[in-house]
Amino acid sequence: MPPSPAPEPAVSAGPRKAGTAEQVRFTTEVLLPLLSVGVIKRRPRVMALAERLQLDRGGVATVRLLRERHGAGPLLMRLAGRSVLLLLDPGDVRRVLDGTPRPFGPASWEKRGALTQFQPHGSLITRGTKRAPRRRLNEEALETDRPLHHLAPTVAGTVGEEARLLADRCAVTGQLVWDDFAAYWWRTVRRTVLGDAARDDHRLTEELGRLREAANWSVLLPRRRALRARFLEHLRRRAEGAGPDTLAAAAMARAEETGADPVSQIAHWLFAFDAAGMTVFRTLALLTTHPEDGRRARDENGGTGPGTPRTLPFLRACVLDTVRLWPTTPAVLRQTTEDIEWDGRTVPARTTVLAYAPYFHRGDPHAPYADRFTPGMWLDGRARSDPALVPFSGGPGVCPGENIVLLHTSTWLATMLGERLTYRLASRVRPSPCRPLPATFNPFGVRFTVH
Repeated sequence: MPPSPAPEPAVSAGPRKAGTAEQVRFTTEVLLPLLSVGVIKRRPRVMALAERLQLDRGGVATVRLLRERHGAGPLLMRLAGRSVLLLLDPGDVRRVLDGTPRPFGPASWEKRGALTQFQPHGSLITRGTKRAPRRRLNEEALETDRPLHHLAPTVAGTVGEEARLLADRCAVTGQLVWDDFAAYWWRTVRRTVLGDAARDDHRLTEELGRLREAANWSVLLPRRRALRARFLEHLRRRAEGAGPDTLAAAAMARAEETGADPVSQIAHWLFAFDAAGMTVFRTLALLTTHPEDGRRARDENGGTGPGTPRTLPFLRACVLDTVRLWPTTPAVLRQTTEDIEWDGRTVPARTTVLAYAPYFHRGDPHAPYADRFTPGMWLDGRARSDPALVPFSGGPGVCPGENIVLLHTSTWLATMLGERLTYRLASRVRPSPCRPLPATFNPFGVRFTVH
């Protein structure tokens, strides 16, 4: 008899796989709502519909159901032709974020397809040896580890000027709506990033907005190369002409030393500040409907004059909890850079790893505060010790601009609360401490009466 063939080497069964019906439900309840509202630039009309239907609640329920069925380990799906590993446990979120950039690279295929539209050399979508110097430029220019950037006096003064101009307008109109707030917010951003001369450069922001609209489609749309070239040249001229008391100057000063392209990094900062503005508006809505927290915020704001830089820990905690409740980056993505072993199972290289932030921020085991405004937990250590809460991501890939964003947002809120005006929420959706907060909260529909 011929010898028996040698047995095949044992092959890992791989991660547990979601069934077809589960993948369809995940696509319908999680993926499509994410893509519909706009991942890179929010679509106001779709956001209004998403709020009316409370679409994020369905997404959280879907991921919770998958965990109940399959347990805490990650779940493999096939979505739009891509292998996606869905994380279901906070410990796995920590493992992935701590494992950045290898073996969990931040420059996922989906992210590169989107952000290349307006920041082709951004550190977030850079792989290989070029990532470290680009990341270093961001960390040094933004002073990642400092609660108060050395430009904090400039930021505070600029915010004070623009917020008071907005207050003057509100006193005349008797209301505060998103479009009015956004106009003064963007003037602040352009001034602190690019200098006073860029205050009214609306064309720059409009060019970026058009590129971000294209980026919503990731790889499904061709590159808008001509528009991107105009925008990047426009931004480069602004950055080169920025005064010394600007974030752009801090980036340009480190370009030669790091060998990194500063313009793509600055483009990313402008993009990120849009989400920060939405967070300010949502936080103001919470503070006007949660009297105890509103009083504490105003008390923290007392004792110093406008334009004085302060850390404002409670207002920063309010901003952080607002981002927990309504994540500005709901899909935290990584991509495996190599085959990895996970509990004895193989996860192939180039697998997308997804943490759905609304589930981790509101799902079990966070029932005590899932749907409540709880800024205090960012001050007493509960939030910082919880790997599930990632408002600015985490690990070596944490957002390098967290502190500069918190400086802008908390200073804006302090200035608005310190003005002579009283804001009362008058929009259809009203967050209340007496009932669970809405899963979806459209900032573009928020309206305040002003007295």
